Amino acid sequence: MFLLPPFLTPQVVENSIIATSCINQQPIVKTPSFPHLTSPTDHREKSIIAASCINQQPNVKTLLLLFLLWPCSSAFAQSDSLKDSAVNQNQELSNSVNHKDSLSLAYALKKGSKVSLHLRLYYMTTNNEKELSDYYAYAFGGGLKYQTGVYRGFQFTVGGFFLWNLASSDLTKPDPSTGIYNRYEVGQFDMEDFSKKNNIDRLEDFNLSYRLKKSIVTVGKQNINTPFINPQDGRMRPTGEQGLWLDVQDIPRTRIQAGWLNKISPRGTTRWLDMDQSIGIYSAGLNTDGKKSNYKGNLQSKGVALLGLTYQLKPTWTLQAWEYYTDNIFNSFLLQSDATFKLGSSSALIAGVQYTYQHAIRNGGNDSISKTYFDPKQTSNVLSGRLGFQVKGSRFLFNYTRITADGRFLFPREWGREPMYTFMKRERNEGLGDVNAFSFSFFREWQEKITMELGYGYYDLPGATRVALNKYAMPSYHQLLLDLNYSLDGFLKGLQLEFLYTYKLQAEEITTARLVINKVNMHHLNFIINYRL
Repeated sequence: MFLLPPFLTPQVVENSIIATSCINQQPIVKTPSFPHLTSPTDHREKSIIAASCINQQPNVKTLLLLFLLWPCSSAFAQSDSLKDSAVNQNQELSNSVNHKDSLSLAYALKKGSKVSLHLRLYYMTTNNEKELSDYYAYAFGGGLKYQTGVYRGFQFTVGGFFLWNLASSDLTKPDPSTGIYNRYEVGQFDMEDFSKKNNIDRLEDFNLSYRLKKSIVTVGKQNINTPFINPQDGRMRPTGEQGLWLDVQDIPRTRIQAGWLNKISPRGTTRWLDMDQSIGIYSAGLNTDGKKSNYKGNLQSKGVALLGLTYQLKPTWTLQAWEYYTDNIFNSFLLQSDATFKLGSSSALIAGVQYTYQHAIRNGGNDSISKTYFDPKQTSNVLSGRLGFQVKGSRFLFNYTRITADGRFLFPREWGREPMYTFMKRERNEGLGDVNAFSFSFFREWQEKITMELGYGYYDLPGATRVALNKYAMPSYHQLLLDLNYSLDGFLKGLQLEFLYTYKLQAEEITTARLVINKVNMHHLNFIINYRL
């Protein structure tokens, strides 16, 4: 059975929802952005660039001018045309004064600024086989973000988040029968210190941006969303990045994204780490020779350079190419095309294809094979495809991914989740080679308030003993997934509920419980309440 805190009753949940929603709501206006497909399974999350919406109010000088000019224009007007001319002149003068005031620094810092609030209540539990340990974690957190208005193209953003443990298992103790530690719930708090659960805070945004027409350049701590480096927001806090980021959207049908990252704060951590020092915070698995990986703290890299090009061939057909150069460690190249072809007034055909190629740079991060991240003797080739059908508010998708036996597909889990079409929440194919993955997904939307994803996947992996192609000794498995989202409106606008359930079943014979716990034959449940203002 799932482990529930003793106080997690329907009344407590109801009170939690009311407590997080009793805040006056201010409307938030977002400007439309160029469509960008970053992850096939999360509805092709879009990167949004929002300009400050300035609500101009007449100042005292303008009101006095209107008060004086109006009776004069009424008393001496000889015709309707003269009246209209006077009114137009007054309006132009009022707009001129307001425009001049809106360009001031004080206006950008005060009236043109925006403060946003995010509250999150998150319950997670894992139910393993009978003889193995079960876990749960119940956490609450909140964050504030302040964003100035745009002043001569510049905009400053600062924000942070805190969280507390409400109730959870003892995550510092390994399972008695296997010696394996918790995998999922510990990510709610601090992956670097399993005992740290309370008074956790992190500076998440601290950046300066410059906007020119539809383009923007940002320097500092921020959140970027690309196919491989992304928020992977499946715990209390997502991944954040530090560096220089450019987003150009002034070229017709084209989007260019480029940047240099020198630090990162991985999901489930509090510190900002150099890119090379962040690799290995999560489980490091095994080297290609079967020995325990020892690359944590032993890699040398100055940072990561990224370049992404997205071109819109047609309104419903995009092509994108991404280059990730991780200095002195490895290189990844992604090419992807997605299209939707109308079949009728309410139906369409969906198709997508994707190719990823990886290779080591020099010795993959360290001259010693026992301390390197990417084995220089291996390369990685990944081909993924999708074919689907859409009718009204429903989508049916069939997905396939092939990772060849040339080597392991590798990308630090600390930086983001993989973009293959067969990806399903709560498991990855990173660290694997010689893989055949199949999945089916059904998506349904009701009135833009309720969304549902129902999925099944079969993942044929190399045997757990084939360590050269199986970094984490993961057995082949079946996976079921149900993801429900409900966005409330009216009095509770800004409140979003999510229920996520997944079940993984072994698809091959397993002789040891170490290959079972937190991997297969397990139920995993999440209930999340978000409130954004």
